Amino acid sequence: MAKKPPVAVVTGAGRGIGRGIALGLAKANFDVAVNFAHNAEAAAETCDEISRLGRHAMPVRADIADADDRARLIAETENRLGPVTLLVNNAGIAPEVRADVLEATEESFDRLVRTNLKGPYFLTQIVATKMIEWQRAGLIREPKIVFITSVSAFAPSVNRGDYCISKAGLAMAAKVFAARLAGDGIGVYEVQPGVIQTDMTEKVRERYDKLILEGNLLPIKRWGQPEDVAHAVVAIAEGRFSYSTGITIVVDGGFHLRVL
Repeated sequence: MAKKPPVAVVTGAGRGIGRGIALGLAKANFDVAVNFAHNAEAAAETCDEISRLGRHAMPVRADIADADDRARLIAETENRLGPVTLLVNNAGIAPEVRADVLEATEESFDRLVRTNLKGPYFLTQIVATKMIEWQRAGLIREPKIVFITSVSAFAPSVNRGDYCISKAGLAMAAKVFAARLAGDGIGVYEVQPGVIQTDMTEKVRERYDKLILEGNLLPIKRWGQPEDVAHAVVAIAEGRFSYSTGITIVVDGGFHLRVL
């Protein structure tokens, strides 16, 4: 009997970085639960692409900001694909309106923190607890959890402070879970993308095109692509950082470099 492929859950996998990660994992022989909150058509397209790669995929509508949806996401994945070997906390939202930090609203802050921080924090709690059980039962081996954060975790934007704070909190969540789960054989990692060309960044494309072309933003003078982030996640999934839990893998074209 052929060995059953490992199962990954990728949140926010209908489009952008999440889709790139889901496809990368399918190419690495993972079956994938494609989570989405609203765009069923995009999630279906991602699943179709995964199927063409010869792997199983299932779309799961679930808002990770909602506790019942989080639990259902994992239950449906286990029932239909099997125990989860890899969780990728990718889903995230931007402010509906960019507002100066002195004018920003509590509603926007609460909305971003619920989805970008609280949701993945408690989804990880659910999955990590299950991973410990599954591993003890011999159902999975070397499980891993990945948090997709952002360079906004350390680079402040005064017109979207709520987004930056949610991503900074998520970066710490990765470290907290890494410290807690190392003894249980679960590796936890942060992947920190920079300026990635997706639907989310389309509104500011002209501005970033100019900054990148002029060399005023990135040492590597091109936009990042979802595939660039996927490469890092696949390397983690394949166990290439098994002795490096809690690390941050930066995928930002050199944005983080300080150059005199």
